[in-house]
Order: sequence, then structure tokens, then C-alpha cells
Amino acid sequence: MNILIAGSVMFALLAIFLLLRAGRCLRRGHILRASSAGISCVASVGIAALGAMVMLSYLSYARLVEEQHVSRISFSRLSPDEYEARLMIGGELDRFFVLRGDEWQLDAKIVTWKAPMTVFGLDPIFKLDRLSGRYADVERERTELRTVHSLAANVPTDLWQFAQQFPFLLPGVDAHYGTATYVPMADGAQFDVSLSRDALIARPANDKARQAVGAWNEN
Repeated sequence: MNILIAGSVMFALLAIFLLLRAGRCLRRGHILRASSAGISCVASVGIAALGAMVMLSYLSYARLVEEQHVSRISFSRLSPDEYEARLMIGGELDRFFVLRGDEWQLDAKIVTWKAPMTVFGLDPIFKLDRLSGRYADVERERTELRTVHSLAANVPTDLWQFAQQFPFLLPGVDAHYGTATYVPMADGAQFDVSLSRDALIARPANDKARQAVGAWNEN
């Protein structure tokens, strides 16, 4: 991160220097030199802005170190096809969502690094993105109302979104989804959710969840 900050500051200072140089060349009537300095100034500003965007977006994500616990989720049945999900994340207020169906899934945005970005020594980062419910029955999945809830706040400089849309501008940034396999919902069931570098993993945290998963696997 220190290298990234230093690089952004260096290119910002270079942009200022080139801007002043372009101004001097214009005053002296050296149009070609002024144009060259101006183009270099714009390029330096772009690199500095890109570095700042990566740095600020990096700080808005959580660091991912091997497999780690990210949340616990519990369910209370409201009706035969409707559950209240309580999402518990350490250091945050619990959040409550209504899900329709009989299975749930949690998704996360994951960013890992490849060369040349590995020189900055950045850790993989993640952000929980959405919580959704679905019906196990295909016909009901096609016709019944589904529910999907966003978990991540919209930010103007989201590294994951930028890398997805403009991968050529961020070589070495691997932005992908980590998705937990659909797991059954049941009244009183609790699950612990962990995240590896590739996927979310939901594990039963109480007997109600273990019973629901056992019956679900038998089907």
C-alpha cells in the first residue's frame, strides 16, 4: 500500500511539473514542446488518479487472509414460503431481510492480484454483495416471486466494478464473484459463512440447520 501511495503521489507531482512546463513553453511560443508536455501531463494525471482509485477502493473492502469467518445467518419462518433472515457480521449492526423460497445464497465480490500488481504486496480483498432466495422446484422458480437484496453500498470508485468493465486498464487485477452453494432455509436454522480466495462456504451452526441440510441432501 505504501508503494501504491508513493507511486500516486509521484505521478501527481510529475503532472504538476509537466503542467508548469507546458505553460512556460506556451509563453515562449514553443507550441510542439507545450503539446508534448500537455499530453504527458494528462497521462500522468490519469495514472495518479487510477492509483488513487485503487487505493481508496482497496480501503473500502475487507482483507482476505486464507479462509476466514465473515458472517452468521439465522432464519425465522414467516409463512410456508417466506423467511426472515438475520445477517450477523462482526463489528456491524445485524441486518434483517425477507427471503422467499426454500433455499438461500450469499455472494461476495472478490479481488485478487496477479503480476504486475503483485509488486505492491496487496492482500486479496472482498465485500459481501447480495443475499438471495430461490425455490428448489424449477417450475416455481420460473413463476413465483423471487427476492434479492443488495448488501454493498454503491460507491463512485468501486475497484471490482471498474476491473470488470475495463480490465485492460487494470492488468493484474482479478475481479470475480465468490458464491456460496444454495443452502436450505429452515425455521430456527443458523449457518456460519466463511470465505476462501475463491468461494463462500456455508456450514450448519446448530441442530436445526444440520437437520435441514440432511433432509435436503436426501432429496
